[in-house]
Amino acid sequence: MFGRKREGSVLCPSCGQLVGVNDERCLNCGRVRPGLFGFAGLLRNLGDDNAFLAVVLFACGALFLATLAATPGREGSLLSLAPSDYALVRFGASGALPMFGLGRWWTPLAATWLHGNIPHIVLNMMAARNLLPLTSHLYGTARTVIVYVLAGVTGFVASSVAGFLLPGVWLIGGSRFTVGASASLFGLIGALLYYGRRSGSGMIRDAARNWALGGLVMGFVIPGIDNWAHVGGLAGGYLAGRVLDPLLPERGDHVLLAGGCLLAALLAVGASLLIPLR
Repeated sequence: MFGRKREGSVLCPSCGQLVGVNDERCLNCGRVRPGLFGFAGLLRNLGDDNAFLAVVLFACGALFLATLAATPGREGSLLSLAPSDYALVRFGASGALPMFGLGRWWTPLAATWLHGNIPHIVLNMMAARNLLPLTSHLYGTARTVIVYVLAGVTGFVASSVAGFLLPGVWLIGGSRFTVGASASLFGLIGALLYYGRRSGSGMIRDAARNWALGGLVMGFVIPGIDNWAHVGGLAGGYLAGRVLDPLLPERGDHVLLAGGCLLAALLAVGASLLIPLR
């Protein structure tokens, strides 16, 4: 059940048709190596998201604990525990100050995995539990990873540029300093919006629209929420969903690109830790 399958048939991860474990190409959709070298069945047992949700929960949780550990002398209640700004910058916080003031241009790849306090990470991870499996079911895991990472980049680039051009402007000013998974989560909502439009599913379209409107209204009502990151992530997710086209089968190159996105995010966090602040 948990080992590599060396013979027999499995379901193609892209189109769901039966293929041989060792087939070079799926005859139905053309995906290369649809048996995933014998591990297709094992990955299917992990659920629609192939454990990407678990990766997000673990990575965000581990980095939150790491930034807390890098913040010595923190006192107060559990809810008030928060990493220092310095610790967050060392791990890859984005915004106008890190990107333009400190020259840390890679931080839009890293900031989506960091969080500012316990309520921040709890709320974002609760949203991830709802959005990631649904998006993975409709787009496939690889395309969901691509949307998640790219939407984080577009969201934090938008916020950082706005923070540089419109510093301190009420309501429409960007952020000098920003972290959180919400840009990527808004990207998933954007991808779901496109799916509803592309497929004609009014239920998905209306649900995604309500999530987007609710999140954006909350951003203007509650102080400290990065609206530019949300809008940038939403737009990035919608455009990524359009390019990836959820009604076409997921391809092998999507898997490679998804792996490249996660590797780039890992390298961005590593670069933030290794490159000294100037």
